[in-house]
Amino acid sequence: MASVTLKGNPITLEGNLPKAGDKAPDFHVTTQDLSDLSLKDFAGKVKIFVAVPSLDTAVCAIEAKKFNDKVSKEADITTLIISGDLPFAMKRFCSTEGISSPNFITGSQFRNFSFSKNYGTHISSGPLSGLSARAVFVVDKSDVIRHVELVPEIGSEPNYETVLAEAKKLI
Repeated sequence: MASVTLKGNPITLEGNLPKAGDKAPDFHVTTQDLSDLSLKDFAGKVKIFVAVPSLDTAVCAIEAKKFNDKVSKEADITTLIISGDLPFAMKRFCSTEGISSPNFITGSQFRNFSFSKNYGTHISSGPLSGLSARAVFVVDKSDVIRHVELVPEIGSEPNYETVLAEAKKLI
């Protein structure tokens, strides 16, 4: 069980953070059109899974926009942003921010917490309890995790350049 901080205060996470070399755990999220999505829907693709608490926060919004800008040009990489936001809010966010790339997908955990629990990012204490900590997972075409970054301070951004470089190695 890992822990992170929120404004310097310790936050406990539920589950075990997978390591590079582990098989990616399955999950279920809900897309903007209310359909379900799981790991099998990304079969044969290089994937970047980006876990964030909520797109309605400044850092999460910046992170989503930066990943969209950096990865939308990479046709062979699919990015999935997973948060606790309702699909309607995610759709509004993408529309407002001009995010419409087919390889940039949002997934909500409002029905099912399997992503954050299976990937060890589920916040089980503190004011954000029930949401996901900030983390990024690069997963290869065979669903093996190749890079993991659990951001130690929820209010900080991940290392975009490292994530993108790791994903590009897998194309």
